[in-house]
Amino acid sequence: MTTLDDFYREAAEFSKKDLSELIPTGITKEIGHFNVFDVAEALKMIKERPHMTYNRRAYYKINLVDGKNRAEYADKTIDIEQHALIFATPKVPYNWVPQGPVQGGYFCLFTADFLAQSKSGVVLDELPIFKPGGFPCFHISGEEKADIETIFRKMLKELSSNYAFKYDLLRNYLMELIHFGQKLQPATDLYNAHNASARVSSLFAELLERQFPIESPLQSLKLRTAKDYADQLSIHVNYLNRVLKEQTGQTTKGHISNRLVQEAKILLRQTDWNVSEIAYSLGFEEVAHFSNFFKKQTAASPLAFRS
Repeated sequence: MTTLDDFYREAAEFSKKDLSELIPTGITKEIGHFNVFDVAEALKMIKERPHMTYNRRAYYKINLVDGKNRAEYADKTIDIEQHALIFATPKVPYNWVPQGPVQGGYFCLFTADFLAQSKSGVVLDELPIFKPGGFPCFHISGEEKADIETIFRKMLKELSSNYAFKYDLLRNYLMELIHFGQKLQPATDLYNAHNASARVSSLFAELLERQFPIESPLQSLKLRTAKDYADQLSIHVNYLNRVLKEQTGQTTKGHISNRLVQEAKILLRQTDWNVSEIAYSLGFEEVAHFSNFFKKQTAASPLAFRS
């Protein structure tokens, strides 16, 4: 996983700058971390645009894209022709591939602790824009791009100011960006009916996502079957299946299988673990069972997908 330290070391290497010039003054571990960059200015410091490696990042990132690019996830590719607003979380690894010579925009990166310091005590993973399972990449109009640019410019200006409460103000700007993105989401993604079925479905989704990411080949999933999840939620497995089918159109087994395939693709592409290690970490006792499962879901063997 790429940490903030890794990010700044690479940035210093490419820009030929000292770390002290890149890290904001006054930022401490006690208040989390925040920084913002102008892409065009950053590119002036390097001869060639560095190729972002496919990996998880140990921080959150909001990117205003201005230029032709491609975002690659484990099982999804998003082509950006002109303008886009992208929200990235530590849970979803991705690769960023520029597709044109002209690149612009802005990006900010921050940790969960940074927003947790606000009076509202924001929990990032509880916000709709950072909910598990999504790829929040929004193509935006020129007018929307201009509005978002204004927020980023305010961030840049405030970050270099001497205002005693500048980080409180930066949290407000950050939340403004997050709300901008959430308003771009379909209403069905933002609001759920407050009934028992919706609550069970939401709890199941949270429980499923908590099993990931897999960080070590010695780690193995604790919950593998529909009954495992039903027991954790203290409900009958048939009720869980019925609720998920009503709420999502998919069975419990279907949800588990889809998430296992997604993580398997991530591990096959991102790590050098052998197929046996990946199979074990995903809860398969036999490599053959994992290979058959993966091929049934993707029409390709694990080794074929990796190559």
